Amino acid sequence: MAVSKSENGAFGHGSVSDQIPEAIEGLKTTAIPKVATGIPAIVHSLTYGLSEMGAVRMTRAWLAVNQKSGFDCPSCAWADPDGNRHPFEFCENGAKAMADEATTARITPEFFARYSIAELSEKSDYWLNRQGRLTCPMILQPGATHYEPISWDDAFHTIANELRQLGSPDEAVFYTSGKATNEAAFLYQLFARIYGTNNLPDCSNMCHESSGWALQQTLGVGKSTVTLSDLEHADLIFSIGQNPGTNHPRMLTSLLAAKRNGATIIDINPLPEVGLLRFKHPQEPLHLLGGGTRLSDRLLQVRINGDVALLKGIIKAVLEAEDRSLGTVLDWDFIRTYTSGFEEFLQHLRTVEWRQLEEQSGIARKQITEVGEIAAKARSTVICWAMGLTQHRNGVENIRELVNLLLLRGNIGKANSGVLCVRGHSNVQGDRTMGVWEQMDEGFLDRLGTEFKFSPPRSHGYDTVETIRAMEAGKVKAFISLGGNFLSATPDTDVVARGLSKCQLTAFISTKLNRGHLVTGESSLILPCLGRTEVDVQAKGPQFTTVEDTLGVVSSSRGVLAPVSEHIKSEVAIVAGIAQATVGGKGEINWIDFLDYDQIRDRASRVVAGFENFNDRVRVPGGFYAPVAAKERQFATTTGKANFTVNPIRPIQLAPNHYLMMTIRSHDQFNTTIYGLDDRYRGIHGGRRVIFMNRDDIAEAGLIARQLVNLTSHFQGEQRTIRDFSVIPYDIPRRCTATYYPETNPLVALGSVAETSNTPASKSIVISIEPVSAASS
Repeated sequence: MAVSKSENGAFGHGSVSDQIPEAIEGLKTTAIPKVATGIPAIVHSLTYGLSEMGAVRMTRAWLAVNQKSGFDCPSCAWADPDGNRHPFEFCENGAKAMADEATTARITPEFFARYSIAELSEKSDYWLNRQGRLTCPMILQPGATHYEPISWDDAFHTIANELRQLGSPDEAVFYTSGKATNEAAFLYQLFARIYGTNNLPDCSNMCHESSGWALQQTLGVGKSTVTLSDLEHADLIFSIGQNPGTNHPRMLTSLLAAKRNGATIIDINPLPEVGLLRFKHPQEPLHLLGGGTRLSDRLLQVRINGDVALLKGIIKAVLEAEDRSLGTVLDWDFIRTYTSGFEEFLQHLRTVEWRQLEEQSGIARKQITEVGEIAAKARSTVICWAMGLTQHRNGVENIRELVNLLLLRGNIGKANSGVLCVRGHSNVQGDRTMGVWEQMDEGFLDRLGTEFKFSPPRSHGYDTVETIRAMEAGKVKAFISLGGNFLSATPDTDVVARGLSKCQLTAFISTKLNRGHLVTGESSLILPCLGRTEVDVQAKGPQFTTVEDTLGVVSSSRGVLAPVSEHIKSEVAIVAGIAQATVGGKGEINWIDFLDYDQIRDRASRVVAGFENFNDRVRVPGGFYAPVAAKERQFATTTGKANFTVNPIRPIQLAPNHYLMMTIRSHDQFNTTIYGLDDRYRGIHGGRRVIFMNRDDIAEAGLIARQLVNLTSHFQGEQRTIRDFSVIPYDIPRRCTATYYPETNPLVALGSVAETSNTPASKSIVISIEPVSAASS
């Protein structure tokens, strides 16, 4: 069914989530492989690359990606080696991301003339992405059924006219995805603030916002405190709430190096993930021929959202080891000199009973104690985590508790030790560093105002969840997106769709078509931009951009392929064009001067702390590390020290027929971009509408494998239902389930968020499951 608007702009014909077509036939299941990557990864990389790019383009891209003189991979934010790099410095998912961006398929104005918005809405997300690169700016006029071409000047002035007519700058929102480069991000936030608003939501709000708040509270900086070398030489590594084999596969190479250096690796996750079980390095021929290397030494299949209880148990075991050997386990010098809050933390831990820890974590005391004893003896420890910890109501507390564990033995500011929050999109950390945040600190705003001779707004803007609420309430009239797929990435999809439809203007700076372009304001623009793989030439010659990876390394990125069309512009050129048309003359700025990107970096070097001499430092091959004071045991917290914290266990009470669901990625996707319909590491082929369930739960519920069911979420008396999911038996704790996003994002209630960070709790969704036959009757 098409997504259509009534005259008042609201969507008719039922919910958007029911209208998104997804195949439920053709689904096949196979045995789960016993080893990750290896020859299958090479084959899939070649197959996808050749089909999308052809041999010549593929070879040029492969030889340039993640090289010091090449371009940064448009996929995940995993760090590149500081020293020498392999000629093929990428993974299978990086190969897919490159091929997806550098595809030879094109979307021309003729495509939009052929397909109406209603017809495109009947296509799947997979189909939309497969149509190729956008090649020309397009506009959907009020009341029109089709997008049509528009000149760049007219596009810029259309946006400028809408923005200038708003009653307040705060009626506009400027969203950013983590793919935007540092230069585009800095210019974008500058434009928004000169325009007069701090409404700068970004994808960080939905992923590692909980990490940022927790690390700021405990360590004084919201970033990782380790280098790649630290990880590869750590004595003990915890991998918690992450799936590196699919989400950041190059991490497996570093874990393999750590393993060869003698590391013990503890895997904590509700699902056993193949990548941490056994790994074949695809760049080592002899390794490919063998059985691979087992990475994790222990797998603790924690219940969904049982992480605080499990971490408390590990900490309790460390404290018990100290009690048995007083003065030999805890790093008392570090605790006394560099930390605050230890006594309150210790008093709380002494009151927690093992029975509660076992019950809430789902892990037996014996297993927890064994891991605690390993932690008590390890000379150095790194803890790595991702969305499995952050997207819960207590996401901030999850991160604070793992910091407690590290502080006990002084594993902050020590070689081969520290926190590693594994970021998702390739420059999501850099965007935040450059000022894309709705509540940047006063120091940044002061320097920004001084540099550009204006008074930045000081009141906090909307984050992602607040933006959705404001749109639905009619408080947002213009929505501009620098990359991303806001509709599909956010929670409560039907509410988001209603909000977008109430806007007067939506504008999307994009490389490819996605569902967000089909759920629009009264008028809408698609502004096609260059990708990372492409050469960027402006009037003053070739340009390069920069990015910041998950470990804080800031490096250059230079595309090597010809642009897909002469009619597309760089992100920087598009932002500068909109800004010039909208706020030209405000501040001491000539926006067109910024098409020499050195000018952006020069101005940013006086605004962004730690980026002095930005232009010179980023031209050094490999770039430079952004400063992280906690590495030097300098803690910019309220106490001036690293803070122990007290984090209560918050049980989720489930009714007898309810389950706890988390959303996950398949191996054939990156964020909301669907490359294919397979997830070979979980034995799923040809479909995505599945729910993974414990076999005993399936039997107890009277269900059978592959049966179609409807899923209903329950939050504070609200219910949301999505239909036609196949039941897949899987090794997952009782009463826990997993599904792919974005298909199940409609189940995530807008009000279900992490405390403090306001991150959607997409890993803690209470659901009930009903057979389709029963529901139909």
